[in-house]
Amino acid sequence: MAGNSQRRGAVRKGGTKKGAVIGSGGKRRRGLEGRGATPPAEARTKHPAAKRAAAKAKAAAKQPSGRGGAAGRPAGRKSDDGPELVLGRNPVVECLRAEVPATALYVAVGTENDDRLTESVKLAADAGISILEVPRTDLDRLSANGMHQGVALQVPPYRYAHPDDLLDRVRGTAEPALLVALDNISDPRNLGAVIRSVAAFGGQGVLIPSRRSASVTAVAWRTSAGAAARLPVARATNLTRTLKDWANQGYQIVGLDAGGDTTLDAFDGREPTVIVVGSEGKGLSRLVRETCDSILSIPMAGPVESLNASVAAGVVLAEVARQRRSA
Repeated sequence: MAGNSQRRGAVRKGGTKKGAVIGSGGKRRRGLEGRGATPPAEARTKHPAAKRAAAKAKAAAKQPSGRGGAAGRPAGRKSDDGPELVLGRNPVVECLRAEVPATALYVAVGTENDDRLTESVKLAADAGISILEVPRTDLDRLSANGMHQGVALQVPPYRYAHPDDLLDRVRGTAEPALLVALDNISDPRNLGAVIRSVAAFGGQGVLIPSRRSASVTAVAWRTSAGAAARLPVARATNLTRTLKDWANQGYQIVGLDAGGDTTLDAFDGREPTVIVVGSEGKGLSRLVRETCDSILSIPMAGPVESLNASVAAGVVLAEVARQRRSA
């Protein structure tokens, strides 16, 4: 027994080099350096909060719609009752800069980073938007042409007001009513620009038809420069019927058309007014035109036949605001 003990002691003694010092020699110094602020739970892919957010966003993206759900929709389009998916680095970062409400930022695994992607992730994290890493095939499936550049932003459907809500908003202010209705406007950028002008010149809201009209998409929201968050947009099942109802309640309904019977110089906008704007191509529809009390034209010095719909609306709104300030 004593001999075995001596042999074990000899092994232990021989297994340690004389003068050896335990340590890393500085090789692990980088591992000891700080890594910055801890990202939010939703941005950490293995955190339970991120998994819950991913499941919720994935379920919302797969909501069925009248056209077969999100996977079957063309890129950048949306159904009336489902979320919209904004694709591409420039559109995504522009939406986040404009504080467009969003529920999730998708980033494809292995996507090459650049300044736009870095800013998008930072803006989304600051706004509390879920940041989800997904396989690139998932984004390929959600886009019609695969042109997502590894990033997508999910925007929930806009919550439209009821036409009566606009009248309630009018009653809650001391100013005479100033509302804008859009007829045959199909470009969401025109809609966004009109929303911005109405908010800038003291209007109380915008009315659009529920069919055959531009809707408040991320493009319209971005063009409105955030005004869509402050100004209600209502949808009418029947635009003509709603305008007739407003006329019966004492509102003057004024249509805009290059061949109008009244010029802007002779127009009195101090009364409760609804300005109806048609597209520069189709103009006002027949029934809507017949509902108007007068058709207003804007005098122009040059050979231009008509103005862009949003520009024409801005000119008239500015004149109405001027008249009311000087009254």
